[in-house]
Amino acid sequence: MEDAQKTQLFERMPIPKAVMKLAVPTIVSSLVMVIYNLADTYFVGMLNDPVQNAAVTLAAPVLLAFNAVNNLFGVGASSMMSRALGRKDHETVYGSSALGFYCALFSAVLFSLLYTVFREPFLDVLGADGITVEATAAYLKWTVSFGAVPSILNVVMAYLVRSEGSSLHASIGTMSGCILNILLDPVFILPWGLGMGAAGAGLATFLSNCAACAYFFLLLFVKRGKTYVCISPAKLRFRRPVLMGICAVGIPAAIQNLLNVTGMTVLNNFTSSFGSDAVAAMGIAQKINMVPVQIALGFSQGIMPLVGYSYAAGDTARLKNSILFAGKIIMAFMAVVTVGYYAGAGTLSALFMENPAVVAYGTRFLRGLCLAMPFLCMDFLGVGVFQSCGLGRNALLFAVLRKIVLEIPALFVLNALFPLYGLAYAQFAAEVVLAAAADIVLWRLIKKLESGEKAGAQA
Repeated sequence: MEDAQKTQLFERMPIPKAVMKLAVPTIVSSLVMVIYNLADTYFVGMLNDPVQNAAVTLAAPVLLAFNAVNNLFGVGASSMMSRALGRKDHETVYGSSALGFYCALFSAVLFSLLYTVFREPFLDVLGADGITVEATAAYLKWTVSFGAVPSILNVVMAYLVRSEGSSLHASIGTMSGCILNILLDPVFILPWGLGMGAAGAGLATFLSNCAACAYFFLLLFVKRGKTYVCISPAKLRFRRPVLMGICAVGIPAAIQNLLNVTGMTVLNNFTSSFGSDAVAAMGIAQKINMVPVQIALGFSQGIMPLVGYSYAAGDTARLKNSILFAGKIIMAFMAVVTVGYYAGAGTLSALFMENPAVVAYGTRFLRGLCLAMPFLCMDFLGVGVFQSCGLGRNALLFAVLRKIVLEIPALFVLNALFPLYGLAYAQFAAEVVLAAAADIVLWRLIKKLESGEKAGAQA
């Protein structure tokens, strides 16, 4: 095993270097994923057909629901693996990765079957109407009916690979699929190619996820005997401590994403009542806003192995300094991006569709959405730390606060006060409160760990 390299990264490497070594590849892969999502919107937008663009937007909650499975078994298993590595419990590392992989595979197959059987009720819930239902169904056929398994597995395997510090390999796997998607999109979507519209975007996504899965399977085959990531059926054991450890982190993370789906569905249903132009514009604004959001998410996910390892190893100083360094970097970056987005909202929206009504809507939506970014990154960082340390209850509390207590009620209130345009400010209202809560809870966690170290030293 490459134990010496892993120990150097997790225990001795200077914190700025260790954080950036883990976080940068994750951020890059997150950015590429956003770019390929933007590519779907961009190339579908080139058709200048709001119905096709609205179909991609309306389908987004179903694809976001994949993250419930990704987080249940990807985040849950990877957190368990990192903490087990910190304790030098290698058998638990093997068992966690095998259990996470096969549970994700089973869930993906089930997800695909459920959508395919109950397609019409799903489309109704998503807000698809007589105008948009055909295009939405065509997109979801490729991304869910056929594509649920490769879409979920490639993300879960990236989490498992990243848990032992191999962020670069995890990112290469993710990026390989994303880059292929970007290359295939114009061929499948535009009239000079296959001319499939939104359905072509779905087909490109399906094929690219298959390619990403192939990379991870090849990686694990080449590195067999040199990696703790194991998907051998022989290592599949339903040991209660391992299963409970995965679920303690994974279930709150899955619920968090299901609540995100609920919030997006509520938002899309509100927006759809104002017509397909408004839906297309909200989709464009959300995709543009996802670029810095994914950077913040990638940063928080990138440092999870280091935080989890340090927590399990009892190295509170390294854990604390890693969190502080990450917070300073990402907060400064997001503040700069927010100013740029607010000033350039009109220009950015116009890149995706030559439709004055859509651009006007998109400009106002993006200005509201981008205000949440500096606060959102602290929320992400806090939840990432809780997941790394196995503190699933804290992560669940933040998920419930974000959607049920704050954001969804804010959608109703702001839409009533400022019809349509108020919707874009609901996340900002929620994240201001959550960022303050994250700072307080993280500070208390670190103080508690430091007090435990002092008590241990005195004893």
